[in-house]
Amino acid sequence: MPCITYLHPDGRRDEIAVDAGTTVMRAAVGNGIEGIVGECGGQAMCATCHVYIDSDIELPRACEDEEEMLECTAAERLANSRLGCQLRAGEHFDALVVRLPERQV
Repeated sequence: MPCITYLHPDGRRDEIAVDAGTTVMRAAVGNGIEGIVGECGGQAMCATCHVYIDSDIELPRACEDEEEMLECTAAERLANSRLGCQLRAGEHFDALVVRLPERQV
């Protein structure tokens, strides 16, 4: 079963086993993880599921819509910034560590 680890700005960690096909955003929202909002429901239209990838795995490139939304993040966009709604467990990764930004809105 794929696993996602969420690193909070205050140092807390949440590790969640998820079903294949679950996005980083859906796993967070469904499990009450603070720090991911997911206002648009996973359509890459709001950037409120912005995360920083802390794993050394090769993920697929961000699509044009995701790149556009990453320009609108509330917290600073970094080289490892991605939208959690675009990353699917079991399809893009089996284990992933993401760092949550200080704010989403």
